[in-house]
Amino acid sequence: MVTQLTGQPTTDDVVHLTVPADGGYLSVLRTATAGLAARLQFALDEIEDLRIAVDEACAMLLAIAARGADLDCRFAVTEDALTVEVTVPTAPGAKLPAESSFAWKVLTALTTSASASAVAGRATIALLTRRATGW
Repeated sequence: MVTQLTGQPTTDDVVHLTVPADGGYLSVLRTATAGLAARLQFALDEIEDLRIAVDEACAMLLAIAARGADLDCRFAVTEDALTVEVTVPTAPGAKLPAESSFAWKVLTALTTSASASAVAGRATIALLTRRATGW
């Protein structure tokens, strides 16, 4: 799993959340995303774009999650960027959507960069969003 950050976060700048891999818990992750992006003084439209991207990434992972799995979310805050990595254990034979899919088009349109990996029965989607310049 590769994470691109603008600087090294300290341990105080990393937030880990684990929720059941169930759509009913995604509001917790959307709220955390918005709060951390607001901390970085993202514009309101940037915050909403990131919330939508996190929701889409989670939806992609929920579709391939193993039964009874937990969704692990790691937020890394740097001076001008927020990296969100969402990971879930996958069901046997499950695969992430192709990078040419509509879901990936959404992720790449709403974030600075998006990547995915699937290793040893776990799938991860990493999103990087940089705050717009001009502050």
